Amino acid sequence: MTIRTDALPTQEMTINMGPQHPSTHGVLRVILTTDGEVVTRAVPDMGYLHRGLEKIGERVTYAQYMPFTDRLDYLAAMNCNCAWAWAVEKLAKIEVPERAEYLRVIVCELNRISSHLIAFGSYTADMGAFTPFLYAIRERERVNDLFEMICGNRLTYNYARVGGVSGDAPPGFLEKTKEFLDYFEPKLDEYNNLISYNKIFVHRLANVAVIPAEEAVAYGLTGPNLRGSGVPFDLRKDEPYSVYPKFDFKVCVGTGERGTPGDCFDRYMVRINEMRESIKIVRQAVAQIPDGPVLAKVPRLFKPPVGEVYFRSECPRGETGIYLISDGSVNPFRLKIRTGSFVTMNIFEKVTRGLMIADVVAVIGSFDIILPEIDR
Repeated sequence: MTIRTDALPTQEMTINMGPQHPSTHGVLRVILTTDGEVVTRAVPDMGYLHRGLEKIGERVTYAQYMPFTDRLDYLAAMNCNCAWAWAVEKLAKIEVPERAEYLRVIVCELNRISSHLIAFGSYTADMGAFTPFLYAIRERERVNDLFEMICGNRLTYNYARVGGVSGDAPPGFLEKTKEFLDYFEPKLDEYNNLISYNKIFVHRLANVAVIPAEEAVAYGLTGPNLRGSGVPFDLRKDEPYSVYPKFDFKVCVGTGERGTPGDCFDRYMVRINEMRESIKIVRQAVAQIPDGPVLAKVPRLFKPPVGEVYFRSECPRGETGIYLISDGSVNPFRLKIRTGSFVTMNIFEKVTRGLMIADVVAVIGSFDIILPEIDR
């Protein structure tokens, strides 16, 4: 029998993945060029969710813009609220009561847990394991119960205010927070036993879409996607803000635990481990929270001095940077927002080249993108 050495001629095919697709985590369209099952090019096509959030910010007052930040990342609205408040307070030189800063940290870290739970649950569903998604939603509902107590909302939470927070923690909130932490911490071990080290799950993620540390830095990745490549950079540690310097926690990084450092599995495990660190931070904040007011005396209409400021904070999907220019009026003169999801898409085409079509879903899930952050 003679074996042909010349390959059969093939023709590339263009496939639209999205914008209506359950594994693109929003209205993301990916234009795939494939040679059989192998991806030769994957180009993200964004803009289906554009709302003009930055221009809206130039037409309302600093306080009026706060509800719009809920929609920047609806899975981490508390973090986005606080990012805006910290930026405006830096611009206007507003002193925030210490108790308010503790409450901000508590809700931000609870929201980090809630957001990472959705990342965990949706990722396992993308990989074919549906049951863990139900567990993740169950635990997230407990966080939503706490948020409903403190701000009245279960989605697009709105608690931070310029100068502090909208109100003090209601009676029983801190106690229920501790109860949740005691309940949830052992669940992380259960999740790891159930799915994280499942052989099929590991094989889907290990050694897939490896991003070396140098490339992660060069492409401007932030948050878990940067730390998943082994870069120990966390704004809460490296550029500390609020009351984060008072807490003991470690920066979680990818180690190549089941494959190559910087692969999909490392990015997944960084988020799992970060939930443990958020538990530690919230425990310390609840134990240390001082008495006192929760909102500074800030006029409804105030005029920050002429100038500009850039403030960045560590949100669940990476750095959220707020660039503000003030012309001395009650409205921002210019607003620009930098988000982790948008920056992450810069490297998407590079890391998907040569993968199988099914692995593209694994890459998107490992990035934990959310489209409102990308389109704005």
